[in-house]
Amino acid sequence: MRRVSTGVEGWLDEALKALLDGGVVALPTETVYGLAAGIENPAGQERICAIKGRPAAKPLPLQTASVRMALAWGFRLGEGATRLAQAFWPGPLTLVLPRPTTCPPWFAPGNKALALRVPSHNIALALLTGWGRPLAVTSANRTGEPACLDGASVADLLSSEPGLFVIDAGAVSGGLPSTVVDATGVEPVILRKGPIAPAEILEAWHAK
Repeated sequence: MRRVSTGVEGWLDEALKALLDGGVVALPTETVYGLAAGIENPAGQERICAIKGRPAAKPLPLQTASVRMALAWGFRLGEGATRLAQAFWPGPLTLVLPRPTTCPPWFAPGNKALALRVPSHNIALALLTGWGRPLAVTSANRTGEPACLDGASVADLLSSEPGLFVIDAGAVSGGLPSTVVDATGVEPVILRKGPIAPAEILEAWHAK
């Protein structure tokens, strides 16, 4: 495991190289720390599942640096989903959207929809912008345990994990995982409650 402070020159280049090599990068978001990997190479996804003890068949959520990046990669947002994105992205909202045709066939095979978020943490956005395409990102923890809220906790918990690159940006201000909304239908379906209340989701979805 390698742990690098964001105050150290060259941390972004090192993190991007780790991803390019098929590694896993722990990064801060505005909610919790996450484990990220590129989706072009199965090795990173497999490593995340091994670290967390997460079933390989359970698809990992994706993150992009912007709605524009998501659209360029092939995601399509309906009217309601677009209004949610305009209201809450970047931020702690995950949207379940139709699977883009550009998605590699080995990633989440058999799933017709994928979860997507645009985080608001500047370090996460710097990494996503530098990568230039979606990253698979899930909370930095063992499955069933609380997610880590600072870089030191990630390093302590996962110190024995070889090849893990930890971007230590100190503590994050959140704590609650993102609100998850299925946006594939005519009405939003809240799959997980989080920082954004159900009433706010409905109001934004139906806004004129």
